[in-house]
Amino acid sequence: MSPSRNRKLIASVGAIVSMLLAGRLTTAPQAQTPKRLALVGGMLLDGYETPPLHHAAVLIEGNKIVQMGSASDVKIPAGTTVIDTSGLTMMPGMIEAHAHLSLIGHGDYARYFTWLEQHEAAFPMERIMEISARQLLMAGVTSAIDLSGYLKESLSIRDRIAHRDIPGPRLQVSGPPIAHGAGAGAPAGMVTALSATQISSPAEAAKAVDDHITAGVDVIKAQVPLSFEEYKAIVDAAHKRQVRVHAHLYTEKEVGDALRAGVDVLQHVGSGGTPPYSAELMKVIVDSGRPVVPTAAHRVFVFPATVDFPERLQDRRLKQDFPPELYAEVQDSLKDFTHLRYFNTTDRQMFFGDASMKQWITSGAVVGMGTDSGTPMNFQFDCLWREAKAFVDHGMAPQRVISALTRVNARIYGKGNELGTIEPGKLADIIAVSGNPLFDIVALDRVEVVVKDGVVYKGGPVPSVRPTTPSGAR
Repeated sequence: MSPSRNRKLIASVGAIVSMLLAGRLTTAPQAQTPKRLALVGGMLLDGYETPPLHHAAVLIEGNKIVQMGSASDVKIPAGTTVIDTSGLTMMPGMIEAHAHLSLIGHGDYARYFTWLEQHEAAFPMERIMEISARQLLMAGVTSAIDLSGYLKESLSIRDRIAHRDIPGPRLQVSGPPIAHGAGAGAPAGMVTALSATQISSPAEAAKAVDDHITAGVDVIKAQVPLSFEEYKAIVDAAHKRQVRVHAHLYTEKEVGDALRAGVDVLQHVGSGGTPPYSAELMKVIVDSGRPVVPTAAHRVFVFPATVDFPERLQDRRLKQDFPPELYAEVQDSLKDFTHLRYFNTTDRQMFFGDASMKQWITSGAVVGMGTDSGTPMNFQFDCLWREAKAFVDHGMAPQRVISALTRVNARIYGKGNELGTIEPGKLADIIAVSGNPLFDIVALDRVEVVVKDGVVYKGGPVPSVRPTTPSGAR
């Protein structure tokens, strides 16, 4: 080899090593046609509120479930790749009904977005979202609804995941929220940083919806404050194009207006430090069958849990998932977490928290599970099991909680015929956790196997990987 070619080779290898050390070279499962796969031996929860099936097997061909039942009854064809789930619990992949992939648990929105602007070359927003997407998938979240995000990056991440260029849950994205003015209902700094689409009339609201859908979003997020007329304009414009509307709501009036306007999913209800809703409003919610996503744990239960065990802020997964400078910034933002502005109203929320939770458990409302993932101290990999635990601690049966995480959330996702349960014909989104979540719901934090769309991402024969274009160079 000539000296000049040798120098070029050394330079190329050095550049690749530098990119790897900087965390800029992304690897992802090779897009290939999945073959036959079987998960055999574990207890099976199918997503319905029915007794579990012990020592079960699930057979997958391509990306579909073709058979499930007792392991002794399911014939596994020759050549099938088998994952041993003995001692584990198999269940549908969890669905996150209120995610924020642009957030990673940093303690202060204004400081976080300023830091990202200052470090944009190393940490473009799409790279942050890649980290969040991987954390969610490895935690057993196989589908998610991202509510509020930069439009271009949200669409790109969704499509890159769909093409298997990067690991992550299948996504529906809203892009920026639609808000009257600056969106006073959102935490300081967040809506402005995410470039909310600001409107001042019903006509502007309808146009914003059309613009967002034309750009390619899957759902619309309406952000308080909005008038009834603005909610109605948003809903009418979205439904005209067969797109669902999620609304960020707290007060009784906001919820009532959104209901009357026909909003499809009521988000945050009862978690903003408001007293429990009136019996009259609860009856309307229950009678409408409209799903609610309370996002209960992200302040009221995460805060005291962190006071009791501040060591959770140094969870080893953070150091594994975040490059050193990002890890250091997040840690520094949380070093005095009890005084963070985000938790200024937590005492009021805690005062009403128990009653707010119980109104959903006892009312018969359709309750989905979402977490406001990525908000301060609400890390992507553990927020959904904490939400589940909050409901179990307040009296919801574990099996009902698991059904909400899977079957009910699939309905909220708009894919109830494809996702949310383990049965023949459904997409093969299956996870296996260590232990029995019907006995201890925290087993949901011990995800050993993740299969999404028939592809194994964790706990089995993981597909070959290939380098993709670094996100910062797109």
